[in-house]
Amino acid sequence: MSVFVRVGGVAHHVVVEGGGPVCVLSAGLGMSWFDWDPVVPLLTPHRTVVRFDRPGHGLSAPAAVPPSATGEAHRIAGLLDALGHPEPVTVVGHSIAGFHAEAFARLHPDRAAGIVLVDSSVEEDARTPAAPALRTAAARGLGTLLSAVGAPAALGPAVRRATVRLSRATGGDPAPAELVRRCYATSRVMQGTLLENTHYRTVAAELLALRERHPLPPGLPVTVLAAPDGSARWARRQRALARRLDARYEAVELAGHLMMLDRPESVARAVLRHGPGQRDA
Repeated sequence: MSVFVRVGGVAHHVVVEGGGPVCVLSAGLGMSWFDWDPVVPLLTPHRTVVRFDRPGHGLSAPAAVPPSATGEAHRIAGLLDALGHPEPVTVVGHSIAGFHAEAFARLHPDRAAGIVLVDSSVEEDARTPAAPALRTAAARGLGTLLSAVGAPAALGPAVRRATVRLSRATGGDPAPAELVRRCYATSRVMQGTLLENTHYRTVAAELLALRERHPLPPGLPVTVLAAPDGSARWARRQRALARRLDARYEAVELAGHLMMLDRPESVARAVLRHGPGQRDA
């Protein structure tokens, strides 16, 4: 089922499939709902799978306000409310969406059944940059300028393809050409990506502050899936994140940053370990 759900005045593209306990899949910066396609068939026999595009991503409408950790946590809760799912859910966050998944569990502890972080972004000492309003204006201005010269249509799909290829251990972009053009040839997706990238450190710093004020629910199962890809430093940072969250750590071999494309079975296995009634498992 593909629908559009309005949250915070913005129409969000949402895809719901399967049955059973709910898991929510949120992709990284500039990615779309279809980037989870290899994982979904492994989950739907056992889970209700909710995929959504954040504002300015995939098929969702442009963002009304700049992103924040709190705003993204409330966005997930609002989408679940609109879909009629008040029960605890497992939230799966890839890359920057790892910030959002953790923020959701901290701000909505009664609604969190588990967290799976898929090669999540990690920022140990992030500080909020100065002049956020100016940064927002600059991002929007750059997006407008690039749109005026036709950059999205000319370069968007090619940049998407190159980014996916470089973010995988092996292989190219499996997404259908029609879907790639439909999303990445638009100024909407380019501007949404610029806006999220501009406020990346702001969101990271806010999450660090949330950790001090809002503990995770006791016994909440958390899994950190990391794709070290030969980088000892990245592996150390991911292990440190797992220790900070009292999480299970798994190094997923033969996987790049887009682990859901390279090793979908590893992602699905981690999700299926989490669910209602498994907090102390």
